[in-house]
Amino acid sequence: MSAGELAVTLAAVLCAIGFAALVVVLVRLLDGLKTLRYEVESLRSETRPLLAELRESTGEARIAMETARADLQRFDRVLGSAEAISEAVDGTGRAARRAFSAPVIKVAGIATGTSRAVRRLRGRSSGGELVHVPVERRRRRA
Repeated sequence: MSAGELAVTLAAVLCAIGFAALVVVLVRLLDGLKTLRYEVESLRSETRPLLAELRESTGEARIAMETARADLQRFDRVLGSAEAISEAVDGTGRAARRAFSAPVIKVAGIATGTSRAVRRLRGRSSGGELVHVPVERRRRRA
C-alpha cells in the first residue's frame, strides 16, 4: 500500500466515524423532538380546558365590568345632581341671609332698645348701664 492509498483509506475511515457520530446525534435529536412533541401535546391537552374556562370567565368579567361601569356612571350622575342641589341651596341660603339679616338685626335692636326704655321708665336699671357707686367705695376697692 502506498502513501496515497493509506491517506484515502484513513480519510474514508474518518468519514465513516464522522458519519456514524452524525447519525448518533441525529437519532438523539429525533428522540428529543419526539419527547418535545409529547410534552407539547400534553400541555395542549391540559391548557385547552383552562383556556375555555378563561374565555368563559373573561366573558363574565367583561359583563361584571360593564355593569360596574354603568353603576359608576349612574353614581356620577347622582353625585353631580347632589352637587348642583348643594350649590343651589348654598346660594339660596346666602341670598336669604343677605335679605333677612339686616331686618332681623334691626328688629332685635329695636326690641332691645324698647325693653331698656321700658325698664328706665319703670325705674329699674338695665344690666348694660353703669350703676352709681359712691366715691368712698371706689377708693376702698383700689
